[in-house]
Amino acid sequence: MKNIDFYFDFGSPYSYMACHRLLQICKNTEAQITWKPMLLGGVFKATGNHSPMVIPAKARYCMIDLQRWSKLWHIPMQMNPYFPINTLQLMRLITAIHLYQPDSFPQAIQTIFHAMFGEPRNLNDEAEFETLAKELGLDKREVMTWLSDEQVKTQLKDVTEEAVARGIFGAPTCFYQDEIYWGVDSLHFLESAID
Repeated sequence: MKNIDFYFDFGSPYSYMACHRLLQICKNTEAQITWKPMLLGGVFKATGNHSPMVIPAKARYCMIDLQRWSKLWHIPMQMNPYFPINTLQLMRLITAIHLYQPDSFPQAIQTIFHAMFGEPRNLNDEAEFETLAKELGLDKREVMTWLSDEQVKTQLKDVTEEAVARGIFGAPTCFYQDEIYWGVDSLHFLESAID
């Protein structure tokens, strides 16, 4: 089995790009993705790393770089004007869907990423978050229950700690056959390894 472990956070624009590219790679190679939603803020705290967006020169470069990848891979991408967005609820939501509605998970991933960087919306806004949940076919009361569900919290925490233990310091990060691939520029090497 060709399996890719994909660690991501919805707050990472490079995770958005990687998600789209990995789906293309899987289509070409018959590989499968094991989705690993994690809290990037928790990874940063544990490793002493920081978002590139907090370093002005690096942030400016990232805006150019993301557009280059967007054009190369034909992946529509817009930086979210409401960035940074606190993704804790989004990451709990996708973890809950992974646990309780796994059949809905692949579409939910793409829908949420699209709302972040495809056609960006203010997902910090409670009303916008509720609208997104409706678009995912979820009941508001169910979602609110999930966001405080101890099993969901524990799962998200465990995957974040697992990421740190595996040497992850940022997102997106993939593993294939126990080899680490960080960032979208490493996906070429990942695809070559799978081939």
